Amino acid sequence: MNQQIIIQDLTSSDVESAYLVFERSITEAFNQEGLGSLHDDIRDEIEHKKALLQSTLHSDKSNNSDSFFLLAKRGNSVVGTISYAPCGEEIRILSENRLNHIGELGSLYVLPEAQGQGIGSMLIEALATELRKRGIQQFCLDSGYRTAQKKWQRKFGQPYAVARNYWGEGTDHMVWLCDVKDFAAN
Repeated sequence: MNQQIIIQDLTSSDVESAYLVFERSITEAFNQEGLGSLHDDIRDEIEHKKALLQSTLHSDKSNNSDSFFLLAKRGNSVVGTISYAPCGEEIRILSENRLNHIGELGSLYVLPEAQGQGIGSMLIEALATELRKRGIQQFCLDSGYRTAQKKWQRKFGQPYAVARNYWGEGTDHMVWLCDVKDFAAN
């Protein structure tokens, strides 16, 4: 019988479990894209996410920090992550700096065996609800993964910006600009 999913703030006791989510999910995402042989890129992406998690670990969500992580947990295990932080370099470049003042939904990863169970949607709703509480009206996100882009187009609609062949022939990078009210719990 499946245990209920709980969404909660990042705690130091969940760091190792969150790292496992990054390692397994990012590796799987690269494999799905046919990029599983790019071991250095996979390692770099995992290490970047671990560093982001560490940098937000000690920021206090209640003091309206610019960055925070939420976790989806089943029992004592982290099965998904999501973050909010100032927008990243790709978004700044692709929006020609028009979205620099908008925070970014990022690090949305769900363990491969837990995907397709609505955990990602739960994390997005929890993040949007927290943003609404803080008076934040919009967020942005981006993706260069084709698989994720298809999901995001269904969830968030047409992208705000598309960079054709950004990562090479046939590999676009997309940016979305979203209204918090459309995704927050009522």
